[in-house]
Amino acid sequence: MKQLTGNQVRQMFLDYFESKGHMIEPGASLVPINDPSLLWINAGVAALKKYFDGSEVPDSRRITNIQKCIRTNDIENVGITKRHQTFFEMMGNFSVGDYFKKEAIHFAFELLTSPEYFDIDKDLLYVTVYLDDEEAKKYWINEGLDEDHIVPLEGNFWEIGEGPCGPDSEIFYDRGPKYDPEKQGIKLLEKELENDRYIEIWNNVFMEFEKHSDGTITELPKKNVDTGMGVERTAAILEGVKDNYLSSIWKDVIELICEISGLSYEGNEKSMRIIADHIRTAVFVSADNAGIKP
Repeated sequence: MKQLTGNQVRQMFLDYFESKGHMIEPGASLVPINDPSLLWINAGVAALKKYFDGSEVPDSRRITNIQKCIRTNDIENVGITKRHQTFFEMMGNFSVGDYFKKEAIHFAFELLTSPEYFDIDKDLLYVTVYLDDEEAKKYWINEGLDEDHIVPLEGNFWEIGEGPCGPDSEIFYDRGPKYDPEKQGIKLLEKELENDRYIEIWNNVFMEFEKHSDGTITELPKKNVDTGMGVERTAAILEGVKDNYLSSIWKDVIELICEISGLSYEGNEKSMRIIADHIRTAVFVSADNAGIKP
C-alpha cells in the first residue's frame, strides 16, 4: 500500500479519472446555488444535479470532482469516533448516461488495488451490494475480489425522496482483528454494526430508476453513476494512522490545540476532535465568499 498524504490522494484521484476520459469539474461553494432543497452542499453530486436532471448538458458525460461538503446528520458521532466530521471533502466520479456498473466497479477496483495507484491489498477490501444485485456481485468477482468479501444487504438502495435512485455498492477497508475486540468479523458488516474495523471509504451508486411522488419506481431511459469517496478516511488509511485526526490533514490543527491548551491529544481526543472539526467547518464556510459569517 502506498503511503500518500491527503494532497497526494486528491491529486491521484483526479489524475486517474482524467486519464479515463473524465472532465474535472471545479468544486462548488458550500452554499447551494439555486437549490432551495439544501442548506449546505452535502455530497459531490449535489452541485451536479443540473446535469442529472437534464436542465444543463455537460461538456463531457464523464465527470470527476472533489467537493467540499457539510453534513450534520452525524454530528453526535463527531469526537466519539475516529472518522466522523461535519465538514469533509468528497472525491467522486460520475457518469451522465455514459458508462454504468461494469466500468464503475472496474475503475474503483483498479484505483484502489493497482500498484500504479493506491496499491491496497485486495484481501483487505470488502464490499456490500444490494440484496438482489447479482450483476454488481459478478463484476466484483470478475475484478478479482473473493466472493466471501461481498456482502448483500437490503439497505444498499440509495434514494432521497422523489427523483433518481438505485442500488449501491459500498467499499470497506479492513483494519484487522485488533479493531474487532469481540471477534465478530464479517458479522459487523452483515448486521451493519458501528465498528472501527471495517471503514467505509467509497460508495458507488447506480442510478437506474426514478421514484415518483406516488411511491412508484420506473426505469430511467439513461442510467447514471454517482460515487463518493472521503478524502479524510482514505488519507488516514494510506498514511497508516488509526485516527482521521492524526493524518496530515489534521496534524497542524491538533498540534496547535495541544499547544494552546497545554494538554496532550491522548486522553483528550473527544474534545480536541470536536474543536478541530468545528474550526475547520467554520473556516471553510467563511472562506467561501457566500455571505456566511462565523
